[in-house]
Amino acid sequence: MARVRNKKFPERKGKMNILLSIPFLIFMPLAVSALLLSPLFTSNEVTVRRFSKGIFGFHFLYTVIMLLFFNPTNPYTSSISFLGLDWIQSLGIKFSLKIDSISMILVTLTSFIFFMASISSKFNIRKNHKFYYAMLLLLESAILGIFTSSDMFLFFLFWELEMIPAYFLIGGKFQENYTYQDEAKKSAIKFILFTFFGSMFMLLGILLLHFYNFLANGILSSSFADIIDSTIPFGIQLLVAICLLIGFGVKLPIIPLHTWLPDAHTNASTPVSMVLAGILLKTGAYGIYRFNYELLPQSFKVIAPTLAVLALINIIYTAFVCYAQTDIKRIVAYSSISNMGLVLLGLCAINQIGLSASVFHMVAHGLVTCGLFMIAGIVYLRFKDRNINTLQGIASVMPRFLGFAILIVLASIGVPMFAPFVSEILTIIGAMNADISVIIRFSALFSLPLLILSSCYMLKFLHNGFFGEVKEEYLKVNDLSVHEFIVLASILAGLVVFGLFPDTILSLIKF
Repeated sequence: MARVRNKKFPERKGKMNILLSIPFLIFMPLAVSALLLSPLFTSNEVTVRRFSKGIFGFHFLYTVIMLLFFNPTNPYTSSISFLGLDWIQSLGIKFSLKIDSISMILVTLTSFIFFMASISSKFNIRKNHKFYYAMLLLLESAILGIFTSSDMFLFFLFWELEMIPAYFLIGGKFQENYTYQDEAKKSAIKFILFTFFGSMFMLLGILLLHFYNFLANGILSSSFADIIDSTIPFGIQLLVAICLLIGFGVKLPIIPLHTWLPDAHTNASTPVSMVLAGILLKTGAYGIYRFNYELLPQSFKVIAPTLAVLALINIIYTAFVCYAQTDIKRIVAYSSISNMGLVLLGLCAINQIGLSASVFHMVAHGLVTCGLFMIAGIVYLRFKDRNINTLQGIASVMPRFLGFAILIVLASIGVPMFAPFVSEILTIIGAMNADISVIIRFSALFSLPLLILSSCYMLKFLHNGFFGEVKEEYLKVNDLSVHEFIVLASILAGLVVFGLFPDTILSLIKF
């Protein structure tokens, strides 16, 4: 039987420490997923939906409690042993978990976005409720495992586990008469092929790092803390770094490894799109930070200028592609690639400002893109159309919806008072202060005016889709429901709070 060992927080935290457990945080959604799939659980649609939403809400509350009791100087750690032995003791592979400052931020963001996705599922998911919510819970467990693993092979296990629920969620049939169902199935296959391609290189990099760390240091361990890069031949470091970047670059994504993203994000149901863009892309950026940035800093300094140029290409290319799109969800999908270019540029600066900007923008973009996909989903539910050239007059029949849409679009283009403004400014400052290469500074300099392009395509989406003469068939459309209002209001509140008080996040990253 497995036995869990938890390291306690400082004693001043009292008995509350006993209640805070990383394994519970990760595996509670997995256990509920298994329960939903079992024949023991009812198939009643309302019961399944309410129960699942309650689980996501409880999980988010539990995460918030962990955040409130989190001490940046003393991260949460935990390990699981099996009959007193490590996971694969002969190879030095441990089932070890850790939540440091950056992990804590991303874990909280993950739990929040999954909770919002579960609320938005009420009107977007009409079929196969048990399977849908089971896969959503399984995906949450896998992503939380990625953000909390402190062992390379455990990280890879969760990385691969995430593909299973993501495939079924992207390609599954959860809506009646969904126009894009056939495209969704193809997108799911494309996602799997791209991710599997990247995973092969990623596994090769992990195996090389594990083997050469043993040769150089005599340490047979895959724990992040036991990797000593300075003793590993630089050529091997560079090879490992490139292999890992291919794996993480697919998920980030980095052009030209991005072509799976627009199709998957566009054709999946709205709650799934919210999770994919809001959280799944961040696993790629987190992998680059955890492996390349932290474990292989010497090789990352060499690769950083090239990555900065690729980040600039992400920003330039997708900005022009976005402007040419007419499908609302494709606009949001391509804008995500552009924003992840900013995250990558911040990491390439290799300084505290750049790192802070990168993590902050993960949060800001996660909230923005979650809100934008929610807006796209509401439009499709009401009008069965996502083409901004044929949508007109929405503002006249949905005034409350218009208010939220305007504010979230303004947040997405980096207007002051909202979180993306802070992260974009910090990214430029961090990259301009990079001292390892002038290429990084030039990339920051050229990306600044190109960010203006984001306002062009987002305002085009807002103007064409919402204003103009209202069509007669739109006159009977209802405004926001309570569920939709809660999701949009929660997202907007996060964007405003972090925009006005950015130190709530930045103070954690400094440790």
